[in-house]
Amino acid sequence: MMKIISKDINDISDIAQKIITGFPNHRIFLFEGDLGSGKTTLIKEIVKQLGANDEAISPTFAILNIYQSSKYGELYHFDLYRIEAEEELMEIGFEDYILSGNYCFIEWPQIVEEYFDNYVKITISADKNERIYKIEEKK
Repeated sequence: MMKIISKDINDISDIAQKIITGFPNHRIFLFEGDLGSGKTTLIKEIVKQLGANDEAISPTFAILNIYQSSKYGELYHFDLYRIEAEEELMEIGFEDYILSGNYCFIEWPQIVEEYFDNYVKITISADKNERIYKIEEKK
């Protein structure tokens, strides 16, 4: 497990880089943390560093945003906060996305975490002075 403590939002670029380079063979990334802890902010920076043509925004209402990267193809960003049943995910073709081999970034993954064998889980804890990023590789 990797643990990073940050007291400055400007550290986000370095944290994103450590995640990308530290886990080059992974394509599934799960993000946990309270509302406002910085999940979307971190994903926004990771997607940027992967060369996305558009700026990442929260897919809270859309559930899924797709970004294009000239180097990595489609990048999938899910926000499962409003999902109450697995059937809702099947309706949007969730399985096809996660089996695509493309990068998948999933906020609020608790409803689907048990289905993954190989992923990176990033848990963010925040208070007014710092953020703690716990990064675990699951195999």
